[in-house]
Amino acid sequence: MTQTKPKLLIIEDDPGLQKQLRWSLDAYDVVVAGDREAALAQLRRHEPAVVTMDLGLPPDPDGATEGLATLEQILALAPDTKVIVLTGNQDRGHAVKAIAMGAYDFHQKPCEPDLLGLVIQRAFVLHGLQQEHRRLQQGQADSPLSGVISRDPGMLKVCRNIEKVAPSSATVMVLGESGTGKEVLARALHQLSPRAKERFMAINCAAIPETLLESELFGYEKGAFTGAVKQTKGKVELANGGTFFLDEVGDLPMALQAKLLRFLQERVIERVGGHEEIPVDVRIICATHQNLKALAASGKFREDLYYRLSEIVLTIPPLRDRNGDAVLLAQHFKNRFCAQEGRPALHFTPDALAQIARHDWPGNVREMENCIKRAVIMADGPAITAEDLGLGLGPVEDEPLNLRQVRDEAEYGAIVKALARVDGNILKAAELLGVSRPTLYDLMDRHAIRPTVASA
Repeated sequence: MTQTKPKLLIIEDDPGLQKQLRWSLDAYDVVVAGDREAALAQLRRHEPAVVTMDLGLPPDPDGATEGLATLEQILALAPDTKVIVLTGNQDRGHAVKAIAMGAYDFHQKPCEPDLLGLVIQRAFVLHGLQQEHRRLQQGQADSPLSGVISRDPGMLKVCRNIEKVAPSSATVMVLGESGTGKEVLARALHQLSPRAKERFMAINCAAIPETLLESELFGYEKGAFTGAVKQTKGKVELANGGTFFLDEVGDLPMALQAKLLRFLQERVIERVGGHEEIPVDVRIICATHQNLKALAASGKFREDLYYRLSEIVLTIPPLRDRNGDAVLLAQHFKNRFCAQEGRPALHFTPDALAQIARHDWPGNVREMENCIKRAVIMADGPAITAEDLGLGLGPVEDEPLNLRQVRDEAEYGAIVKALARVDGNILKAAELLGVSRPTLYDLMDRHAIRPTVASA
């Protein structure tokens, strides 16, 4: 049984070099092309993961214009392709430009076969890892909570609570700032519930004029008002058997709050202009960025409705409080938009990552998504810089990731705070820190800390 060799496309106009490269790279199923048209045809036919190409292609064998144009088209057709540029001239400027356009690597001709073979092997491995990562992401897309990307303990606790609450019939209130993903979690609740096969209907109370909101919620009878030419069901009725999501419920007018309360108590509705009570079996999930308890206390929201809606309350932490999630989400959105916009894989520069980690993200995940999409589109080279992000923070020092440095800084800060709290008393400071007095002396000596008061 023969093992299928991976496809390797060699773009080279010199027949002698074609033969030499084919011979030295016999571990691959090599296909060759001598010009741009043939190269693009081979690319479409074989879809090779890795391509080696000479920048000096006809009709410009002594320059790089044709080679760079070919590179641009290859990456436009197949952004994940790893292109290794081979250049025979001594001017590295063309090779640098090719890398800026998205080439994987470059080598000067004549190149050593062993070295080139190693680079090609690494390119195939990297391409395989990226494809496997993509398959894993697609596989995870079947999970209702796949839209939540987080390693923060607080956010992961919210996700676990959703899994607990979803099978129940309880009314759920999702609290959080704008852009934190309240509707994503509401949809996850629906998908994990016994109602998953029925409808999920959503309405934004702040986006619909007060005069239209009642008919949107509960529907209307024919002739109920000017323009009501036929009987129309409201979204609550349309969600019968499923889940109804009330976004920005804090903006619901007081008159409609009374009607919603009656529906929650009796589970029946009346269409506008109608007198028939219509039973509706629907689960209610609501969300708001406002403090409903404070609104209820000030008389701007019905207290009895608040308690009806808040059988279960889930609070989503803002992005600025989710440890490490800003960079994690930035990487996710970068990969997604690179694929969506047909761009070769980009990476963040260290200063860009530092700005992402330090920015407060007042618009939360929605702001992050828009920022990274803009950066992917506007980035000139293979890297997204701090300037591309447009956050306007100025230079930001990256946080140390060296564990010894982080530990030393934490130790120093804790010792200084403890000594300050006990007015320099070494014994009390040692008790506060949970170490022996000799150990504290050793730590103070290592960090060059002197007590302000000499005390036994």
